[in-house]
Amino acid sequence: MKDAAPQAIHLSEYTPPAYLVEDVALDFRLDPKATRVRSRIRFRPNPAHPAPGDLWLDGEGLRLVSAAIDAVPVALEPEAGGVTIPKELLARDGFEWTAEVEIAPEANTALEGLYMSNGMYCTQCEAEGFRKITYYPDRPDVMAPFRVRIESDMPVLMSNGNPVGAGWTEWADPHPKPSYLFALVAGDLVAHRDRFTTRAGRDVALNIWVRPGDEGRCGFAMEALKRSMRWDEEVYGREYDLDIFNVVAVDDFNMGAMENKGLNIFNSKFVLAAPETATDADFERIEAIIAHEYFHNWTGNRITCRDWFQLSLKEGLTVFRDQQFSGDMRSHAVRRIEDVLTLRARQFREDDGPLAHPVRPASYVEINNFYTATVYEKGAELIRMLHLLVGEAGYRAALDLYFERHDGQACTIEDWLRVFEDATGRDLAQFKRWYEQAGTPRLGVTEDWDGASYRLTLRQRTPPTPGQPEKAPVPIPVAVGLLGRDGRELQATTVLEVSQAEQSFAFEGLGERPIPSILRGFSAPVIVERDSTAEERAFLLAHDTDPFNRFEAGRALAREVLARMITDGAAPGPDYLDALARMLRDDGLDPAFRALALGLPSDDTMAQSLHDAGAVPDPGAIHAARERLMQAMAARLAPVLGELYEDMALPGPFSPSAKAAGCRALRLAALRLMARVDDGARADRLFAAADNMTEQLGALSALIEIGAGDAAVADFYRQWGHDRLVLDKWFMLQITRAAPGRAVAAAQALTEHPDFDWTNPNRFRAVIGALPANAAGFHDPSGAGYRLVADWLLRLDPLNPQTAARMSAAFDTWRRYDPERQTLIRAELERIRATEGLSRDMGEMVGRMLE
Repeated sequence: MKDAAPQAIHLSEYTPPAYLVEDVALDFRLDPKATRVRSRIRFRPNPAHPAPGDLWLDGEGLRLVSAAIDAVPVALEPEAGGVTIPKELLARDGFEWTAEVEIAPEANTALEGLYMSNGMYCTQCEAEGFRKITYYPDRPDVMAPFRVRIESDMPVLMSNGNPVGAGWTEWADPHPKPSYLFALVAGDLVAHRDRFTTRAGRDVALNIWVRPGDEGRCGFAMEALKRSMRWDEEVYGREYDLDIFNVVAVDDFNMGAMENKGLNIFNSKFVLAAPETATDADFERIEAIIAHEYFHNWTGNRITCRDWFQLSLKEGLTVFRDQQFSGDMRSHAVRRIEDVLTLRARQFREDDGPLAHPVRPASYVEINNFYTATVYEKGAELIRMLHLLVGEAGYRAALDLYFERHDGQACTIEDWLRVFEDATGRDLAQFKRWYEQAGTPRLGVTEDWDGASYRLTLRQRTPPTPGQPEKAPVPIPVAVGLLGRDGRELQATTVLEVSQAEQSFAFEGLGERPIPSILRGFSAPVIVERDSTAEERAFLLAHDTDPFNRFEAGRALAREVLARMITDGAAPGPDYLDALARMLRDDGLDPAFRALALGLPSDDTMAQSLHDAGAVPDPGAIHAARERLMQAMAARLAPVLGELYEDMALPGPFSPSAKAAGCRALRLAALRLMARVDDGARADRLFAAADNMTEQLGALSALIEIGAGDAAVADFYRQWGHDRLVLDKWFMLQITRAAPGRAVAAAQALTEHPDFDWTNPNRFRAVIGALPANAAGFHDPSGAGYRLVADWLLRLDPLNPQTAARMSAAFDTWRRYDPERQTLIRAELERIRATEGLSRDMGEMVGRMLE
């Protein structure tokens, strides 16, 4: 018989903790099978709680060896999820809890709490992993200083804070923190070392700890860390506050990285980089993620979230900060385009389906399921809008007040908005709806020109989402510019604030009917609905002074061409191809921008676009149309592509700089198209001669796409089969770039490869996660792709429910397809839901997708 369905947790039911923690002392005696954890925790009643009663301590998978209160042994019977200490045992003015528990890190396949990765002990406690280490009030609004002692035969022992004494067996973190920020690492590690001097003169030791043999691939991450530390001082006035900052690279990790105070733990793929093994995209991601986790020191650690409903308070803000940093380090225009493409691919899709939820959800069953694009990426867009609405000076004043007022506190979205109101005098009651309402607003645009005055009328609506059939208007900052027919700016960028369901704005003295450039810089996370012509879009692609809208015009042209090819069987017309040729020849444009503009909307983007237009998308037809269009592009653009391929070749040693990466991106975009007309001849030569992973992998990708990659795939494995991170790329590329008819078979064959370690999250994602990325292959009419993914999710779920549940989102768009595919997907979702012993994580995700 199945257990009762897990109960939802509701924001409206929040109550402050009955008891607060004054300090924590932990003593670890590490053993793979039987680690002993002794805890000493000083509690005191919380004056904010109306009536402190029994004390509940969270705990999962613990064997309680002993417990005492104020040194008096107590006999307690652990329950499911924790232990209750009767109030009769608790002194009114405070008490000391001591306990000893036993845990088995070696058996911890969920990778939450204390676990082992290739012989190394490490932890992951966000969101609720600390309860798998010892009994504790495992909630973010309980903050305390920690002191940790570690016994082990491992040569390197680390925890949060600063080391105490001569050795590294004891650590003290003076800054109060919630339990989710606790970290411990013990292993045979070597360090890449450096130092940083803060603006106030503090000398900070910096260490990146890796497995022996990997220390030569840490230099870029270390330089990114130092740039992040300096940038946070200069832009936000935030300095580092400990004497040491440690980063540890771990192979088995469910997420990208974790900002534990003073001891960041990273998925090794986001630390290790060398030109021979990492692509330009890897370098860029490493720089951004190193910065993101460091920035959490203030926006997440020093100021944390009161409860997990406020998760975007730390994540949305920190994503915005790392986007600002990456723009300063590279190109703001290119980074903005990349961020919006990610937002649309992940978050807009989420907002449009059964998994839609507000940036601050009202309830959840399993909080791990809400580490989503909505909380992170859309949350960052809300910060960006605030920045735009109050201006740079207002934003800085609000952030200064936020740090001053709330340092050392666990806060809410209300606290965050209040500092903006207090610093700027602006009423943000309506803006708060952005945090409370799910869905992507649609912004309808109509215009009128009477010969003297130009009027824009903007109408907003947000479609219904699960649990929210009706939506109220939200304030939308719409950045608008107006262009003349000769490309001159008749009206420089101005921000229109749309706060009502319908508003009109008039522009006088223009002299001619303008061409509008709407939502410049993607000033708000909305979908613009406006009728325009191909001629107008081609004009904007050629003349718009806003880089994002210039890109957007080209992308809209591509969507229109593809839609006609899919629905009407039309051939690609010359307008789009000629516009691309002019854009590619414009040497004044950043090569990285031209590379992005040469790309096409993804299969999934086109499926959503057709669905929005009322059509039923056929994944096979979408893929076939994209292939025909790429063939036409290759033929029409052949001369300029050949020139760019040669011109973008860089002499001298490899550089991961933004300029060099942009040149390589444009060169490989040209190569991908030319492979379709030269039968891969250039790609073959580049694959053999490349001295960096960016070009070698780009050449391999081009060869696989045209069905000529078998020999190169074998050669690549012979060269890189020893490197675990490069091998992940090898696995993934064979599936994502495979012809749709071969994708499922390729994935199935790779699951039988001896190097497919499906218990490693990176490797699992590289194979099982790659299949849904090949949309036409995953949606094969036979349903084989659905069965393969569902089979593996069910296999992983008992071991690692967090990773399995997150990957189940591959099925979230199932309702937009034809009845036959819907039937096949529903059958797999029902099969998953009916499985005995299904995790709470997976049960919630599948239930939401079905219901």
